[in-house]
Amino acid sequence: MTEAPKRSMVSQGGLAAPLRHAIFRRIWLASLLSNLGLLIQGVGAAWAMTQMTSAADKVALVQTALMLPIMLISMPAGAIADMYDRRVVALISLSIALSSATTLAVLAWLGLVTPNILLAFCFIVGSGMALFGPAWQASVSEQVPTETLPSAVALNGISYNIARSFGPAIGGIIVASAGAVAAFAANAVLYIPLLVVLFLWRRKTEPSRLPREQLQRAIISGVRYISNSPPVRIVLARTLVTGIAGGSISALMPLVARDLLHGGAQTYGIMLGAFGMGAVIGALNISEVRKRLTGEASVRACALIMGVAIAVVGVSHEPVLTAAALVVAGSVWMLAVALFNIGVQLSAPRWVAGRSLAAFQASIAGGIAIGSWGWGHLTDVVGVKTALLVSGTAMFLSPLLGLWISMPPVGGRNEAADVLADPEVRLSLTGRSGPLVVEIEYRVDQDNARAFHGLMQEVQLSRQRNGAYGWSIARDIADPEMWIERYHCPTWLDYLRQRNRSTQSERALHQRAMAFHLGPDPVRVRRMLERPLGSVRSKDESPDHAAAEVLPASTAVGSST
Repeated sequence: MTEAPKRSMVSQGGLAAPLRHAIFRRIWLASLLSNLGLLIQGVGAAWAMTQMTSAADKVALVQTALMLPIMLISMPAGAIADMYDRRVVALISLSIALSSATTLAVLAWLGLVTPNILLAFCFIVGSGMALFGPAWQASVSEQVPTETLPSAVALNGISYNIARSFGPAIGGIIVASAGAVAAFAANAVLYIPLLVVLFLWRRKTEPSRLPREQLQRAIISGVRYISNSPPVRIVLARTLVTGIAGGSISALMPLVARDLLHGGAQTYGIMLGAFGMGAVIGALNISEVRKRLTGEASVRACALIMGVAIAVVGVSHEPVLTAAALVVAGSVWMLAVALFNIGVQLSAPRWVAGRSLAAFQASIAGGIAIGSWGWGHLTDVVGVKTALLVSGTAMFLSPLLGLWISMPPVGGRNEAADVLADPEVRLSLTGRSGPLVVEIEYRVDQDNARAFHGLMQEVQLSRQRNGAYGWSIARDIADPEMWIERYHCPTWLDYLRQRNRSTQSERALHQRAMAFHLGPDPVRVRRMLERPLGSVRSKDESPDHAAAEVLPASTAVGSST
């Protein structure tokens, strides 16, 4: 995609444009409070762990326990967000987090919290937020117009990082004055406004004319889409590496405050606040960065700067210098994560938005969880300073990945095309009838054979990410101009879904393939029900075992085969 539409989109209305929409504004403000509570609990949990044990790996595992569920259950959560009402999914997930935070506060008040119990409840809270994340992020596109979506994504990042700027400091004060139990209780109370706002949201839904997918098949569809979408795969890989290399900051922050700066809970809160303040600065400059730099240049710059900032945190023993380095690190961290998020949001069509964002969440959370575990163990061996220096070096070298998997350009959202009418059939079918075999015959000039074959590799990815399998392209050895594209769908219902999932750009791709067709005869599409020997019922025994359709080359794309 070209840079021109990207720049016009970024400049549309500015960063504050999404706040003009009432529902987004209400949810944004309520989410700010819930993020504040989550950060306050994070401070309480991390500091409570440092009070119960001196083992660095146990302290780092607090961050892992909060992030690991996002990696483990985000894909089912994304499928659920795409299958069900996202508002209802968000309400249920927030209720899980609220119940867990309340129970943890009660246990802490009774003095029953142990390191393992603390980690367990952090895991449950993380699970609730893992279920909440895809539904919340995918619903953003329903709250604002497409042209303001990048700004809405940036504002959601700002929401979290405003909380990160003040939440840790407030959490540090709360923990220092009233103990960890007060931090856990504050988190529980601050979930309530978001629950109320989501409950009152009258979300407009467009009921699908096709039955809902089963959860297992919906997960498979999401994995298939991602595996056949090179731009999304690249963004997820770069996100994972960034999370692993940069996970040391959040995981080792309590030890930085305690061992390098010789401070207490309040120092820890202030340091986290500095990181969050930097993140807000980064979020406020996302539009400007996207206008001036390509995606790859932006991510490289962020990684290089953050690598240096992490190293400075490792060698500094002065709170002011450490805080300044954390402001810089937070700024570029927010920029990188937001760029990855926007790339996924604008690349994935609506039908798989939740699952794509879930994969993004899994990548960043999985990277942080793996990194937190690794940096914690490394700290036990070599100390906080050396672990941070190694982390900074890894982050500094991470842009080398761009030599092999460069960040793809991002333009406007890949919108779904119009819903297609079902093809005419004369065979008695049910939604579970299948497998279905589709064959499309093209006549291509032999001089264009190489160009046509190259284009069909893109068509293959398009078919497969929308649900087809067993794709092939064959050439008739007796008639070199004849090419036959062939693919399968598990059932008739899966085929109907597959042909209606094509986006506008994918249908344009199919149009380009059809444009190679020549000769007086139109393109022929055959849709056949594959029936193993012995499974054919007597009433099916008729001349019409296959549904065949002849399509003019100029209109074949409208059918999306």
